[in-house]
Amino acid sequence: MNIPDTFVSHLLELRNRLLRIVIGLLLITVALFPFANDIYHFLAMPLLHSLPAGGQMIATGVTSPFLVPMKVVLLTACVISLPHSLYQVWAFVVPGLYTHERRMIWPLITASTLLFLCGIAFAYFAVFPVVFGFISNSAPDGVAVMTDIGNYLDFAISLFIAFGLAFEVPVAVVLLVTAGAVSIAQLREARAYVIVGAFVLGAIFTPPDVISQFMLAVPLWLLYEAGILVAILMQRYQIRNSAAVSSQLKMLDEQQSP
Repeated sequence: MNIPDTFVSHLLELRNRLLRIVIGLLLITVALFPFANDIYHFLAMPLLHSLPAGGQMIATGVTSPFLVPMKVVLLTACVISLPHSLYQVWAFVVPGLYTHERRMIWPLITASTLLFLCGIAFAYFAVFPVVFGFISNSAPDGVAVMTDIGNYLDFAISLFIAFGLAFEVPVAVVLLVTAGAVSIAQLREARAYVIVGAFVLGAIFTPPDVISQFMLAVPLWLLYEAGILVAILMQRYQIRNSAAVSSQLKMLDEQQSP
Protein backbone atom coordinates (compact mmCIF):
# COMPACT_ATOMS: atom_id res chain seq x y z
CA MET A 1 0.00 0.00 0.00
CA ASN A 2 1.46 3.37 -1.00
CA ILE A 3 1.46 6.52 1.12
CA PRO A 4 -1.61 8.17 -0.51
CA ASP A 5 -3.67 5.03 0.03
CA THR A 6 -2.54 4.86 3.66
CA PHE A 7 -3.42 8.53 4.20
CA VAL A 8 -6.87 8.04 2.66
CA SER A 9 -7.50 4.95 4.80
CA HIS A 10 -6.64 6.94 7.92
CA LEU A 11 -9.02 9.72 6.85
CA LEU A 12 -11.78 7.17 6.29
CA GLU A 13 -11.13 5.61 9.69
CA LEU A 14 -11.21 9.06 11.30
CA ARG A 15 -14.48 9.85 9.53
CA ASN A 16 -16.04 6.61 10.72
CA ARG A 17 -14.94 7.19 14.31
CA LEU A 18 -16.25 10.77 14.32
CA LEU A 19 -19.51 9.59 12.78
CA ARG A 20 -19.93 7.04 15.54
CA ILE A 21 -19.29 9.72 18.16
CA VAL A 22 -21.93 11.99 16.61
CA ILE A 23 -24.45 9.14 16.27
CA GLY A 24 -23.96 8.15 19.90
CA LEU A 25 -24.42 11.76 20.99
CA LEU A 26 -27.57 12.18 18.91
CA LEU A 27 -29.11 8.95 20.19
CA ILE A 28 -28.63 9.96 23.81
CA THR A 29 -29.91 13.48 23.08
CA VAL A 30 -33.09 12.09 21.50
CA ALA A 31 -33.57 9.73 24.45
CA LEU A 32 -33.22 12.59 26.94
CA PHE A 33 -35.37 15.08 25.01
CA PRO A 34 -38.68 14.18 26.79
CA PHE A 35 -36.97 14.85 30.14
CA ALA A 36 -35.45 18.23 29.20
CA ASN A 37 -37.42 20.25 31.75
CA ASP A 38 -36.79 17.70 34.51
CA ILE A 39 -33.05 17.73 33.82
CA TYR A 40 -32.95 21.53 33.93
CA HIS A 41 -34.95 21.49 37.17
CA PHE A 42 -32.36 19.13 38.66
CA LEU A 43 -29.57 21.46 37.52
CA ALA A 44 -31.37 24.47 39.04
CA MET A 45 -32.21 22.83 42.37
CA PRO A 46 -29.22 24.32 44.29
CA LEU A 47 -30.35 27.82 43.31
CA LEU A 48 -34.06 27.16 43.82
CA HIS A 49 -33.41 25.87 47.34
CA SER A 50 -31.40 29.01 48.15
CA LEU A 51 -34.00 31.50 46.95
CA PRO A 52 -36.15 33.22 49.59
CA ALA A 53 -39.77 32.29 50.00
CA GLY A 54 -41.69 33.13 46.83
CA GLY A 55 -38.51 33.45 44.76
CA GLN A 56 -38.33 31.90 41.32
CA MET A 57 -36.32 31.85 38.13
CA ILE A 58 -37.37 33.77 35.04
CA ALA A 59 -36.93 33.52 31.26
CA THR A 60 -36.30 36.88 29.60
CA GLY A 61 -35.81 35.56 26.08
CA VAL A 62 -38.69 34.55 23.83
CA THR A 63 -37.20 31.15 23.04
CA SER A 64 -35.37 30.64 26.35
CA PRO A 65 -37.98 28.30 27.90
CA PHE A 66 -37.31 25.84 25.06
CA LEU A 67 -33.69 26.43 24.05
CA VAL A 68 -32.12 26.55 27.51
CA PRO A 69 -33.40 23.10 28.59
CA MET A 70 -32.33 21.77 25.20
CA LYS A 71 -28.80 23.07 25.82
CA VAL A 72 -28.80 21.28 29.16
CA VAL A 73 -29.93 18.06 27.44
CA LEU A 74 -27.13 18.38 24.88
CA LEU A 75 -24.53 18.96 27.60
CA THR A 76 -25.87 16.02 29.60
CA ALA A 77 -25.71 13.84 26.50
CA CYS A 78 -22.07 14.89 25.98
CA VAL A 79 -21.23 13.80 29.53
CA ILE A 80 -23.11 10.49 29.25
CA SER A 81 -21.59 9.66 25.86
CA LEU A 82 -18.08 10.60 26.99
CA PRO A 83 -16.94 6.98 27.61
CA HIS A 84 -18.15 5.97 24.13
CA SER A 85 -16.48 9.01 22.56
CA LEU A 86 -13.20 8.34 24.35
CA TYR A 87 -13.30 4.72 23.24
CA GLN A 88 -13.64 5.82 19.61
CA VAL A 89 -10.66 8.15 20.02
CA TRP A 90 -8.72 5.34 21.67
CA ALA A 91 -9.57 2.88 18.90
CA PHE A 92 -8.34 5.37 16.29
CA VAL A 93 -4.96 6.17 17.88
CA VAL A 94 -4.09 2.79 19.43
CA PRO A 95 -2.67 1.22 16.22
CA GLY A 96 0.05 3.87 16.14
CA LEU A 97 1.12 3.49 19.77
CA TYR A 98 3.88 1.38 21.25
CA THR A 99 3.04 -1.28 23.80
CA HIS A 100 4.17 0.79 26.81
CA GLU A 101 2.22 3.77 25.50
CA ARG A 102 -0.92 1.66 25.21
CA ARG A 103 -0.55 0.54 28.81
CA MET A 104 -0.20 4.13 29.98
CA ILE A 105 -2.65 6.14 27.91
CA TRP A 106 -5.81 4.18 28.75
CA PRO A 107 -5.42 4.58 32.55
CA LEU A 108 -4.70 8.28 32.02
CA ILE A 109 -7.83 8.73 29.90
CA THR A 110 -9.93 6.86 32.45
CA ALA A 111 -8.47 8.81 35.37
CA SER A 112 -8.89 12.18 33.64
CA THR A 113 -12.52 11.39 32.80
CA LEU A 114 -13.37 10.29 36.33
CA LEU A 115 -11.58 13.30 37.84
CA PHE A 116 -13.42 15.71 35.55
CA LEU A 117 -16.75 14.17 36.53
CA CYS A 118 -15.75 14.34 40.19
CA GLY A 119 -15.00 18.04 39.73
CA ILE A 120 -18.47 18.60 38.28
CA ALA A 121 -20.08 16.65 41.11
CA PHE A 122 -18.09 18.58 43.71
CA ALA A 123 -19.18 21.88 42.17
CA TYR A 124 -22.84 20.84 42.08
CA PHE A 125 -23.19 19.23 45.50
CA ALA A 126 -20.69 21.22 47.56
CA VAL A 127 -20.01 24.58 45.92
CA PHE A 128 -23.37 25.55 44.44
CA PRO A 129 -25.31 25.55 47.75
CA VAL A 130 -22.66 27.75 49.38
CA VAL A 131 -22.38 30.13 46.43
CA PHE A 132 -26.11 30.60 45.89
CA GLY A 133 -26.76 30.87 49.61
CA PHE A 134 -24.21 33.68 49.78
CA ILE A 135 -25.70 35.44 46.74
CA SER A 136 -29.29 35.20 48.02
CA ASN A 137 -28.35 36.47 51.49
CA SER A 138 -26.36 39.36 50.01
CA ALA A 139 -29.34 40.87 48.17
CA PRO A 140 -30.36 44.29 49.57
CA ASP A 141 -33.74 44.72 51.20
CA GLY A 142 -36.52 45.18 48.69
CA VAL A 143 -34.61 43.40 45.89
CA ALA A 144 -36.24 40.22 44.56
CA VAL A 145 -33.71 37.58 43.52
CA MET A 146 -34.99 36.18 40.21
CA THR A 147 -32.22 34.78 38.02
CA ASP A 148 -32.65 34.31 34.28
CA ILE A 149 -32.46 30.63 33.33
CA GLY A 150 -29.98 31.33 30.53
CA ASN A 151 -27.64 33.31 32.79
CA TYR A 152 -27.83 30.56 35.38
CA LEU A 153 -26.85 27.95 32.80
CA ASP A 154 -23.84 30.00 31.67
CA PHE A 155 -22.76 30.47 35.29
CA ALA A 156 -23.15 26.78 36.07
CA ILE A 157 -21.16 25.75 32.98
CA SER A 158 -18.32 28.12 33.87
CA LEU A 159 -18.07 26.63 37.37
CA PHE A 160 -18.34 23.08 36.04
CA ILE A 161 -15.45 23.74 33.67
CA ALA A 162 -13.38 25.46 36.36
CA PHE A 163 -13.77 22.65 38.89
CA GLY A 164 -13.53 19.94 36.24
CA LEU A 165 -10.19 21.29 35.02
CA ALA A 166 -9.00 21.85 38.58
CA PHE A 167 -9.53 18.17 39.31
CA GLU A 168 -7.30 17.32 36.32
CA VAL A 169 -4.22 18.60 38.15
CA PRO A 170 -2.98 15.12 39.23
CA VAL A 171 -3.07 13.90 35.63
CA ALA A 172 -1.18 16.98 34.44
CA VAL A 173 1.46 16.52 37.15
CA VAL A 174 1.95 12.84 36.30
CA LEU A 175 2.25 13.61 32.59
CA LEU A 176 4.84 16.32 33.20
CA VAL A 177 6.94 14.02 35.37
CA THR A 178 6.59 11.08 32.99
CA ALA A 179 7.60 13.25 30.02
CA GLY A 180 10.65 14.48 31.91
CA ALA A 181 9.55 18.12 31.75
CA VAL A 182 9.85 18.55 35.51
CA SER A 183 11.24 16.56 38.40
CA ILE A 184 9.70 15.68 41.75
CA ALA A 185 12.11 18.08 43.45
CA GLN A 186 11.03 20.94 41.17
CA LEU A 187 7.37 20.22 41.89
CA ARG A 188 8.06 20.38 45.61
CA GLU A 189 9.97 23.62 45.24
CA ALA A 190 7.04 25.12 43.31
CA ARG A 191 4.54 24.23 46.06
CA ALA A 192 4.35 27.77 47.45
CA TYR A 193 3.69 29.25 44.00
CA VAL A 194 1.02 26.63 43.35
CA ILE A 195 -0.78 27.51 46.57
CA VAL A 196 -0.77 31.21 45.70
CA GLY A 197 -1.91 30.45 42.15
CA ALA A 198 -4.71 28.23 43.49
CA PHE A 199 -6.11 31.07 45.57
CA VAL A 200 -5.78 33.48 42.64
CA LEU A 201 -7.78 31.09 40.46
CA GLY A 202 -10.30 30.71 43.27
CA ALA A 203 -10.75 34.48 43.36
CA ILE A 204 -11.21 34.63 39.57
CA PHE A 205 -13.60 31.73 38.99
CA THR A 206 -15.77 31.92 42.10
CA PRO A 207 -18.01 34.64 43.55
CA PRO A 208 -16.35 37.18 45.85
CA ASP A 209 -16.78 35.29 49.12
CA VAL A 210 -13.98 33.64 51.05
CA ILE A 211 -15.70 30.28 51.48
CA SER A 212 -16.22 29.54 47.78
CA GLN A 213 -12.68 30.68 47.01
CA PHE A 214 -11.33 28.24 49.57
CA MET A 215 -13.56 25.50 48.11
CA LEU A 216 -11.69 25.79 44.81
CA ALA A 217 -8.22 26.68 46.06
CA VAL A 218 -7.86 24.00 48.75
CA PRO A 219 -8.90 21.05 46.51
CA LEU A 220 -6.60 22.41 43.79
CA TRP A 221 -3.66 22.39 46.18
CA LEU A 222 -4.53 18.94 47.59
CA LEU A 223 -4.87 17.51 44.08
CA TYR A 224 -1.44 18.93 43.24
CA GLU A 225 -0.02 17.08 46.25
CA ALA A 226 -1.87 13.94 45.15
CA GLY A 227 -0.29 14.25 41.70
CA ILE A 228 3.17 14.45 43.27
CA LEU A 229 2.44 11.35 45.35
CA VAL A 230 1.23 9.39 42.31
CA ALA A 231 4.28 10.49 40.31
CA ILE A 232 6.58 9.28 43.13
CA LEU A 233 4.83 5.90 43.23
CA MET A 234 5.10 5.57 39.45
CA GLN A 235 8.80 6.38 39.51
CA ARG A 236 9.41 3.77 42.20
CA TYR A 237 7.45 1.21 40.19
CA GLN A 238 9.45 2.00 37.06
CA ILE A 239 12.73 1.70 38.99
CA ARG A 240 11.73 -1.67 40.45
CA ASN A 241 10.53 -2.86 37.05
CA SER A 242 13.78 -1.77 35.38
CA ALA A 243 15.81 -3.47 38.09
CA ALA A 244 13.82 -6.69 37.65
CA VAL A 245 14.31 -6.61 33.88
CA SER A 246 18.02 -5.96 34.27
CA SER A 247 18.30 -8.84 36.73
CA GLN A 248 16.52 -11.20 34.33
CA LEU A 249 18.75 -10.17 31.43
CA LYS A 250 21.84 -10.69 33.58
CA MET A 251 20.68 -14.17 34.53
CA LEU A 252 20.07 -15.02 30.87
CA ASP A 253 23.53 -13.83 29.94
CA GLU A 254 25.07 -15.93 32.68
CA GLN A 255 23.13 -19.01 31.57
CA GLN A 256 24.13 -18.55 27.94
CA SER A 257 27.79 -17.84 28.66
CA PRO A 258 30.09 -20.94 28.52
